Amino acid sequence: MKTIILGLFIIVMSAQTAFSQSTPQEQEIIKLSKDKWQWMADKNVDTLTTLFHEKSVFVHMGGAWGKEREIDVIKSGGIWYKKADIHDVSVNIIGSTAILLNKITLLAVVGGNEVTNPFMVTEVYQKQANAWVLLSLSFTKLLQ
Repeated sequence: MKTIILGLFIIVMSAQTAFSQSTPQEQEIIKLSKDKWQWMADKNVDTLTTLFHEKSVFVHMGGAWGKEREIDVIKSGGIWYKKADIHDVSVNIIGSTAILLNKITLLAVVGGNEVTNPFMVTEVYQKQANAWVLLSLSFTKLLQ
């Protein structure tokens, strides 16, 4: 039953994405997300520190933590987000909050081992003082 519901959700989201035109604000979020993946690959922690809200949360396959630990993980190379191949993107903006879904294939180095995984990534942004900040980043591993 869950598989059917998930399948219908994905079909509806895909159809919505295919038939809708992105607004300038949605395009801004899509670009910010794409830039974020590059900053993570480059270990650009100065820019990421500004992007990540002080109370932001990060959900990974191995646990969940806040901004300080995520910055430390990126800086130390505990997780090196080498390359995110983005396959699908959708954005929903609700007031000053944007929810972005990315279907990606992530090439990463975790604990010294290079791994590739398919993920649906949920990113939540909020507009604060004319700038978007990331509130949440969650990885859900997809079945192949």
